[in-house]
Amino acid sequence: MNNDHIDRRLLYFVGNLSIFMIGLGFAVRATIAPDLQREIYDLIDIANSASMVGEALGATFTGFALTLLFGSALVDFIGMKRMLLLSAVGYILGACGLYVATIMPATGAVQAIVMGSLLLTGLGWGAVEAASNPMVAALYPEEKTHRLNILHAWWPAGIVIGGLLGLAFAKIGLPWELNLVLLIIPAIVMAALVIKAEFPVTERVAVGVSYGDMLKELFRKPLYWVFWLSMFFVAASELAPGQWVNIALSNIVGMQGILLLVYVSGLMFVMRHFAGAIAKKISSVGLMFVSCIFAATGLYMLSLATTPILAFAAATVWGIGVCYMWPTMLAITAERFYKGGALALGLTGFAGGLAIQFVLPMMGRVFDEAKAEAAGGVDQLSLLSGEALDEVIRYASVESFQTVAVLPLFLLPVFGLIWLFDVRKKKAA
Repeated sequence: MNNDHIDRRLLYFVGNLSIFMIGLGFAVRATIAPDLQREIYDLIDIANSASMVGEALGATFTGFALTLLFGSALVDFIGMKRMLLLSAVGYILGACGLYVATIMPATGAVQAIVMGSLLLTGLGWGAVEAASNPMVAALYPEEKTHRLNILHAWWPAGIVIGGLLGLAFAKIGLPWELNLVLLIIPAIVMAALVIKAEFPVTERVAVGVSYGDMLKELFRKPLYWVFWLSMFFVAASELAPGQWVNIALSNIVGMQGILLLVYVSGLMFVMRHFAGAIAKKISSVGLMFVSCIFAATGLYMLSLATTPILAFAAATVWGIGVCYMWPTMLAITAERFYKGGALALGLTGFAGGLAIQFVLPMMGRVFDEAKAEAAGGVDQLSLLSGEALDEVIRYASVESFQTVAVLPLFLLPVFGLIWLFDVRKKKAA
């Protein structure tokens, strides 16, 4: 595969910027969710406004999963350039749509605009993953784990910047709508760079693997589907707690959970730059095995944290665990099933996106059921207030985190056996 005519440095910067943009979007959505609830959904139906916000935010993950499912199959046909331009358009139109919704009367039409706008940002998110992952795999075929981890280091970087700016805007009294500008600026810059750049074809196309052979690579290799199913647990260990941490940690230790998410994201940004060196010593699968141990331990420790110091210590262990998981799973897919091309990478990411839609509602159900159990029933719960209610909420938060803490443990025998088989195979050779 010859990419000598390609400006790899420019394209790698474009890839990093695209991942930074979607991380920024993740933080912005978390920041503005209370504002959307207060200024739109409370006015429409205050009794169900929280559920309505949750459904609207869920549209983002729906768009993400759908684009990965279909966009990854199409990226070879429409090209990485068009896919990244579509992602920029999704973020720009999505941000503009959300702003329009804030200046309209709170009606059912506004609700549809918010839902559609968040769906557009989700489609843009998925388009970034559908294009950037195979692009980096094609540009750096000999160091996929290292390069994909650095690429995805810009996801937590976006969360850090977006989260801190959102807190700063609120602190100095700026309009919360200013957060929407954070979605537009990197999208415009990325689109300008993409228009003038020349992109490579995917690895599958470069080595002459037909579309039919790509499908055979996936459906004739059961090991791919083992990794695909594992991605459900990987995403559930990282992204679901990341979305839930603001709710749970605020109740458990009395601090803003978004601060903990910013801290963990900063930790991940730094550590992902060292993934290549670690993978060379213990292999990509070995890295996943070790990561699962840290992730499970950290999640359980988070559920037991009672002070900010303990919460930060637990978050450090969890952050070390989940730090490498998502990009390393993509790297394993690209290394072991390169004939599967962009479709293999996209389906793996699709499994991760789909997992969030299952796990977050599960955490919510555990939370609600634990509240009722601790209070002695739903009727009793409605009568509680003050310290008694706080204790019930804390108990529910602990239960929801401990439920998720077991998920990485299911992956230990999977990655452990594959790692052992790889080591024996290497020694035999």
